[in-house]
Order: sequence, then C-alpha cells, then structure tokens
Amino acid sequence: MAKKIADLLVENLVDAGVKRIYAVTGDSLNPINDAVRRDGRLEWIHVRHEEAGAYAASMDAELDGIGCCMGSSGPGHVHLINGLYDANRSGNPVIAIASTITTDKFGMENFQETNIVKLFDDCSKYCVMANTPQQAANAFQSAIQHAIQMRGVAVVGLPGDVSEAEVKDITVASKNFYTNSIVTPGKQELAELAEVINSKEKVMLFCGYGCKDAQQEVMQLAEKINSPIGFSFRGKIFFDKIDNPYAVGLNGLLGSKSGFKTMQEADLVIMLGTDFPYTDFLPEENTMIQIDDKPERIGRRAKVDYGYAGKIKDTLEALLPMIIKKSDDEFLKDMRELHEDQEKKYASYVNERSKDKFIHPEFVASIIDEVATDDAIFTVDTGMSAVWAARYIRGKRNRYLTGSFNHGSMANAMPMAIGAGLSRPDRQVIALCGDGGISMLLGDMMTISQYNIPVKMIVFNNRSLGMVKVEMLVAGYPDWQTDMKNPDFAKVAEAMDIKAWNVEECANVKDIIQEALNHDGPALVNIFTDPDALAMPPRVDFNQIKGFAKSMGKLMLNGQTADVIDSAKSNMKYLKELF
Repeated sequence: MAKKIADLLVENLVDAGVKRIYAVTGDSLNPINDAVRRDGRLEWIHVRHEEAGAYAASMDAELDGIGCCMGSSGPGHVHLINGLYDANRSGNPVIAIASTITTDKFGMENFQETNIVKLFDDCSKYCVMANTPQQAANAFQSAIQHAIQMRGVAVVGLPGDVSEAEVKDITVASKNFYTNSIVTPGKQELAELAEVINSKEKVMLFCGYGCKDAQQEVMQLAEKINSPIGFSFRGKIFFDKIDNPYAVGLNGLLGSKSGFKTMQEADLVIMLGTDFPYTDFLPEENTMIQIDDKPERIGRRAKVDYGYAGKIKDTLEALLPMIIKKSDDEFLKDMRELHEDQEKKYASYVNERSKDKFIHPEFVASIIDEVATDDAIFTVDTGMSAVWAARYIRGKRNRYLTGSFNHGSMANAMPMAIGAGLSRPDRQVIALCGDGGISMLLGDMMTISQYNIPVKMIVFNNRSLGMVKVEMLVAGYPDWQTDMKNPDFAKVAEAMDIKAWNVEECANVKDIIQEALNHDGPALVNIFTDPDALAMPPRVDFNQIKGFAKSMGKLMLNGQTADVIDSAKSNMKYLKELF
C-alpha cells in the first residue's frame, strides 16, 4: 500500500525512539506538520527560533540517544546550523529535516532556495538531498542509522512536493539498529598497557565525557594504583564529588592549579575518553597514554606515547585484573593536599564575598551548588557562567552538567534546558545563563512558558561580555564594546508568564534561589553580579601578566582610573596569586 513520504518519515522517527520535534512550521514543512498531527505519537514543540530547536534536540539526544529538529525553506533551515554544529561536535545523534522548495524550482535562484548539501555538509555525519519519493524513503533509515552509529547529526533535505508524494516500494529496513558492541584493545595491546602502568610510580588518570558509563571502573583503577583523578569540563560532573578521595580538579582554561600541577608532575598520564583541546596545558616530558573509542582522535592534541582504541568501560574491565596494586600513595596525598588547599581558597572567596556590596558570581554559584538537588541537570552558557560552574558545581549523587563545551557557542544554556526539561520532567533542570547568552535567544523563553517546562533560569547579569573582557585585558587591550545595556530580565519573564525575581543584595541570594527552585513551573532569577569579577586560569604566563598590566595602564591613561581600582578590589585574591 502506498504511503505519503511525510507519513513514512513520522513512522521512521517514532520507530527510532524520537519523542518530539522542535520546529517552526511553514510552507514546505506543513505536510510533515500535518502528518505529525494526524499520527499523534510525536510532540511538536513550536520554538521561536530554529537555533533553539536544534539545541533542544541535541539535549534530547544527549539524554535519550536521539533527537529531532526541522526547518522550513531557506532561512528556516539555515537557522538550525549553529545548534547542529554544537550537536555534531558533542557527538549527539540528531536528525535534522531541512524542508525546501519544490523540485521544479531548483537551480534557478528561486525564493528561499539553498544548496542543502553544501550548507550542512560541515556540521553533519550524513547529508543527502532527497529529490524523489524513493530517494527520501531510503534516506530516512540511512540518516537515522548514521546519526546513532556515528554519533552526530544527519540531515535530509526534503522538498515540499516530495513530502506530499506517495511511495510504494521501500527497499530498505523498516527499523533502525542500536548496536552495543564490546570494544577493547587486542590482547597484546592490553598486556603492553598493563606493563606500562605497572612500571610507573606516579600515575594520573585524566577523564573526559567518554568515562560517563565507566565511573565505577575508573574509581577501581584509581584505588588500585593510588592515582589522582583529573578531569575535563565534560568529565567533571562524574568525578568532582566531595566523597571522591582521588579527585584533584580540572585542567585547562577553566581548570585549577591542582589539576594542572598533577598532570605536569606525574610520570604517566592516562587520558581516558577525552579529546582535550587545550594543548598548552598538556605536559611534554612525561609518558602519555590515550584510550578512546574513536581512534582517529589519538595523538592529535598531545605527545602520546601509547594509543589504544576501546570503550573506556570495556577496556578497564579487561585491564583491571592485569594491574598490580601499588602501595606508595605519596604522590596522591601531595596532589590531594594541593587540591584541598585550592578548594579552601575558592571557599574563602565565597565567604568574603558574601558580605560585599556587589554580588560576586562565585558566591551565587556556590549557593546554587548548595541548594540544588543531588540529581539536578545543569546547562551552562559559554563564558563566565561556565567558569563559575567549573569551580563550584559539584557532582554529588547523580547530577549532570552540560554546555557548548566543544563548539563554544553563546546562548546555549536556555535552549538546552528546554530539551532537558522535556526529556527529564522528574528532575530539577537549572540553566546557568549569562546576560549576553540569554539575550541572543530571548524569544524562546516564550517556548518555555507555552509548554510550561519547569526549568529554572539563573541569569548572571554582569552587564558585560565578561569572558571577552578578560581575553582583551590579558592580551593588552583595554576592554571596549563589551558593556551591555540589558532589559529588566525579570520583567521580561513576567510578561511571558514566568515567575521571576531580581536580586541586587547578597543577603537575598540564597532565599530567592531556593524559592525559585521550589516553584512549581518555570522560573527566572536575574542576579546583578559584580561586573569587575574576573577569573584566572591555573597557569598564567608572563605575557598575560604583561598584557594585563598594559591594559590597566591604558585604561588609566584614558581616564578610567576608577574602573581599574574597582577591578583590582574585586579580584585582589586572584591578583595576589598572579604577582
């Protein structure tokens, strides 16, 4: 029996496990919209901007294994691109349908015409233009299969007339296949790996997102060899826990001194499931091992001596019986002592700032960590919000933290929270938003309101592009055009029927955040944080110090002495550590 292509698409999506579609309907997308309505098994989420829909679909994929977003002709599907870049780089299986003009209009620069394959090729694992009904029928199954197996985005270009057409003979499978193979290094490689680990005294485990399903095995290995555990930002939430006796913190741009120093002083660093991008923070003299289930990543960031292909859980399960228990724990104790000292310093910044005239963002982040549930899901904007999350949000029982950690886009936290809130309605979802980030996709707060998604948005409102400001200062530029004139975000939220508060005094921070988290429905807390608060990386070279001093001098020469003094006052503890 013949089926319309739009109906076949809906069947494919449902069978693959898709729960909802994020889209702005219109023109060439209307046949699919109608098919979704008639079928009734998929939820259509009407976002205000397709980029927000792509981010939300990416979160569906990150939490549930697959997500779907769509865009109509021309500008509609072009808007998807930034969110799809993020999903593809994060390894999230997203199906994107780029509907487009009818096939008879191709190649003549028609209204809203785009070249879909060229447009999406760089942000996808699979991209095809379906010019006929038969081609579309084949493409749907193949696209989904590519997305789930290659862990990324698959795009199908779908003309409006093809969506409405019928197809009789379908030669491809009617379902998709979620495989879960065991992947480990070979026997000889495992023996070599064990020999290297057994021969080294000071070993550090550096864990990324690839350790998500191997937390128990990582802890067992750390216990057996008395190894400190450092982590990337994506791996942090799984190991940065108060009861983890091996944690030594983050390394990288948002890292801590303990995480950086441990990596530098270890005899052997084992990189587990991380494609750590900050080459400047990696050591060059010690021995390095990298294990990843994507072997093409091995050695492209660091001077790796031994590289192995394998899933971290599978590999460690096979490896652990071959490891000789180490009795010397001096290196672990020394690095843990350094880490605990660093944590005390972070806590002291919070305690002192709680009495300041201005609300310091460190204080806000520490309060969120204190009052959020043990299984809360955090979505984090790129920029200073990510800094405070990196330093103050801890793992606890079953927390999850994510952001645009690979693509580094602004405006991701709020739309990611849409996907997280719909995928996990039983869990607390908290979006840590910068004022610059939330401004970019402000309209999709109305999506949160319309579907009553119970996410809690905490806006770190420092009235500036804070991370850009730091970048300019350490490079020797006076900060310019980083200031922001913001609307009253609380009033904006209230106009969208979202419960909201403004917070301008430290004394009110905890009570209002707690009230917002307890609110039955979406909520926003707009916190006016200190615009002069900076954050220093774990390693600062002389050129950065020189650049910082140079920029401060330029500001004073330009008559901004008061700004320099305010910045110094806000960051005295960090500046002491620099100089």
